[in-house]
Amino acid sequence: MKEQQTPQPEQINAEQVADFLRRHPAFFVEHDELLADLIVPHEAGHAVSLVERQVKLLRERNIDVRHRLNQLMDTARENDRLFDKSRRLILGMLEAQSPDQVIATLEDSLRTDFQVPHVSLILFTEADRYSNAHCVTHAAAKEAIGHLLDSDKPLAGALRPAELSFLFAESAEQVASTALAPIRYQGLHGVLALGSEDAQQYRSATGTLFLGYVADALARVLLRQRPLADETHA
Repeated sequence: MKEQQTPQPEQINAEQVADFLRRHPAFFVEHDELLADLIVPHEAGHAVSLVERQVKLLRERNIDVRHRLNQLMDTARENDRLFDKSRRLILGMLEAQSPDQVIATLEDSLRTDFQVPHVSLILFTEADRYSNAHCVTHAAAKEAIGHLLDSDKPLAGALRPAELSFLFAESAEQVASTALAPIRYQGLHGVLALGSEDAQQYRSATGTLFLGYVADALARVLLRQRPLADETHA
């Protein structure tokens, strides 16, 4: 029995391409998207013609637009992932049966789901109200990181050694960049800080929208679990 030979793909040469285009002069009318990738010099002696220059600029802009679109798509995908993780975290806090469970759910999600190596939740209170949260007085917090909380808005970047020591205690030396969100809602005050060993992880331009969202939700859930009487702030 004669063995069948697998047909080899036909090699197309320049002559065949030229012959095809001669027989199909309207090809690029129906496939005009290919024109942006063609290089068609315009004869103008040794000088570059205006038409050729315009085509080159349009091609460069097209590449730049594609690059920016890819960046936007990457950002959108990352925001989708952050939203999904934040949603699961907040639902978990809402389902918690006690303030201690709320705090445990928060810290476990940030370390496991968000893969944050250093998490610090510090509540400012004159009384020891939470068994599994680091609590300090308002006066101590103001002295250590008061200027970081002045704006009431989340921030990101590198902090001073004393600030890192206050936030992360014994692991402070491992933290190279920090994202921080103040907690301030109806008598409950504190700070939620995330630390990374990568100096580029949390920079001043880093978006902190989701961190602020989580901090705001945490404050409201904690107050629902254990309402606070007004405290005298130092």
